[in-house]
Amino acid sequence: MKFWASIILTAALAGPAMAQDKPAEPPSPQDILDRSVPASWRTIAADDLVVMTLADGGQVIYQLAPDFAPVHVANIRQLVRSGYFDGAVILRVQDNYVVQWGRPDEDPTKPVGIDEHPPAEYDWPLKTLKFKPMPWRDAYARKAGHVASWPVATDGKSAWLVHCYGLIGVARDVAPDTGSSTQLYTVMGHAPRHLDRNLAVVGRIVAGMEYLTARPRGSEALGFYKTGPEQMKIVSARMAADLTAPEQPHWQILDSDTPTFDAWLKARANRSGAFFVKAAGALDVCNALPPVRTHP
Repeated sequence: MKFWASIILTAALAGPAMAQDKPAEPPSPQDILDRSVPASWRTIAADDLVVMTLADGGQVIYQLAPDFAPVHVANIRQLVRSGYFDGAVILRVQDNYVVQWGRPDEDPTKPVGIDEHPPAEYDWPLKTLKFKPMPWRDAYARKAGHVASWPVATDGKSAWLVHCYGLIGVARDVAPDTGSSTQLYTVMGHAPRHLDRNLAVVGRIVAGMEYLTARPRGSEALGFYKTGPEQMKIVSARMAADLTAPEQPHWQILDSDTPTFDAWLKARANRSGAFFVKAAGALDVCNALPPVRTHP
């Protein structure tokens, strides 16, 4: 009896100790965001935000990237402020590829005050950018990572914004045409990285992506709509900076130059919890798009 009592007592004493010795579950990406401090977030400037309202009431907000495509972005600001996009339409929705908007080629409306032949703003010297590489390999470039919370890839000499989901590019004709920004597109499927350095990437969707991706697919080549009634009209496009204070949207993005971002990135690459059997231990740059949030 003394023997079994000793065994039971030992087990009872060992139970709590063993529970205490069990390693804590690593924080999830959401845990890290929930615990983040205000300094971990960048506020997106109002003059970099475009508010686009569709005829069905949907509102799409997108951020411009003037540091990567200054001439194209200047064109977009001018087109928005001159009312060029008011009355434009969603031109095509190509499944697993892009949504494109602007005025149809046959539309007689002429843009005013823009550079109709911008330079090819497809990449920039790496040494001019504060590039933060990710530790994992990239299928299309020597390295991929972030510059000021933007997804970027590099060959070691030049660097460029990549065609991830929600990123916005400028439609163009055959080179040397670079597109004047009168027609824009956003990626809505698997990242078409083969487009990198072939078109100007000028921004990203911040909110309202569902109002673009949920649209019926176009039946013509490249997903263009066959008839006018199929094309959803754009009621208005406005720079957030030009709206009244109550109307202005306020958005922040996780700052890629902070320890919070580093922890979030590591958690994204090494998913834990009951659901995951095996952590990937790696992450593609297009699965490392910094999260955004509204703020007062």
